[in-house]
Amino acid sequence: MDRLTQEAQDRRASAGGPARRSPARDSSLTDTGSPRVGQFRPSKRPAERVGQDRYRPGSRRTSAEPLKASWQPHDGSPEAPEADEKPVRRKPPTKKTTLAAFVKTYGWRVYALPILVVITVLVVVNTAGSPAEPGGAPGSGEAAVGDATAGAIDSGGGIPENPAQPVNLKVPTADLPTGGPYTEEGKGTWHVVPGSGDVVGKSGKLFTYTVEAEDGIDPASYAGDDSFATAVEGILSDPRSWTWNGKIRLQRVDSSYPDPSFRVSLTTPNTTHRPDACGFQIKFEASCYRSSMDRVLINLARWVRGAKAYGADMTGYRQYAINHEVGHALGNHHVGCPGNDQPAPVMMQQSFGVADDYVAMLNNIPGGDKGKVAADHRVCVPNAWPNPTPAGQ
Repeated sequence: MDRLTQEAQDRRASAGGPARRSPARDSSLTDTGSPRVGQFRPSKRPAERVGQDRYRPGSRRTSAEPLKASWQPHDGSPEAPEADEKPVRRKPPTKKTTLAAFVKTYGWRVYALPILVVITVLVVVNTAGSPAEPGGAPGSGEAAVGDATAGAIDSGGGIPENPAQPVNLKVPTADLPTGGPYTEEGKGTWHVVPGSGDVVGKSGKLFTYTVEAEDGIDPASYAGDDSFATAVEGILSDPRSWTWNGKIRLQRVDSSYPDPSFRVSLTTPNTTHRPDACGFQIKFEASCYRSSMDRVLINLARWVRGAKAYGADMTGYRQYAINHEVGHALGNHHVGCPGNDQPAPVMMQQSFGVADDYVAMLNNIPGGDKGKVAADHRVCVPNAWPNPTPAGQ
């Protein structure tokens, strides 16, 4: 039977038909243990266990391998990503991390820096608010700062002629001297005295001014408008006045000029006493500069009578009064005496005296120019000019 079966299979194989397969328990034997004949089919290779190389640190896995983690932690050195790997995006450092690194780098300096900044600010503020030094060396000249509001009675400069409350002081040299009559009260309005002049000064900021007189003044007391205007223009054109150092130029203009820098106005005592003018809380006649009016108010009583420090020298006092109040219009503040028997700075309050003790007493009152002048017992001699000794004289 086996022979017949074998022959049939051989015929089917030679005719191209599929050979009947018998399950094989062994790769070379049939069920009966005979050598296998017919179509050869290689047996399936047993699955191999992946070798240890797949677990080598840093190696890449193949597509047939499962995901794996590196056995070695990242050592911190930058490593370029493989072709099929996406680069890792790192989160930007937070503010807390940056601050911690900054503190670690600079240590105690981080805490010292704010303290140094605060100390610097305090020093600057203290310096700016410190009292001004007494007047400069004699003959050195006083220079205008060019700020037309800095020295005004209403600019915070603390001009002592306008303290907050009425004060009665005994300052012998501040009293108005005896002398000729003057008009106590005018109309409170002013008129421009006709006339103009050339620019005085070679360089610097140009300040224009008009010369005016209050309406209602008896001309006999001051010799009339022209006399006053000539005196004012002559004083401000003098090389000893404010144009001496080339930083200021001055020019007198008339009423046709649209907007002068300031107005030099001869004014009756009662008008100067008004709160919107010079005020009268201290009972001494005084002149002033009022920036809200752009007006230098020359008190008629002082123009006629002068000051005790100047005695009979009316010309000298009038020169001082114009230079001092125009000095405020140009931005200058009060100063004290630089030394005994030296020329008084023109910005010293010489209408009240040339002794620092007296001037300091007037300043150190409510609303006064506190601290500007020290009670140092210095006594100067009167001086009417910003630069009493110009170069070449």
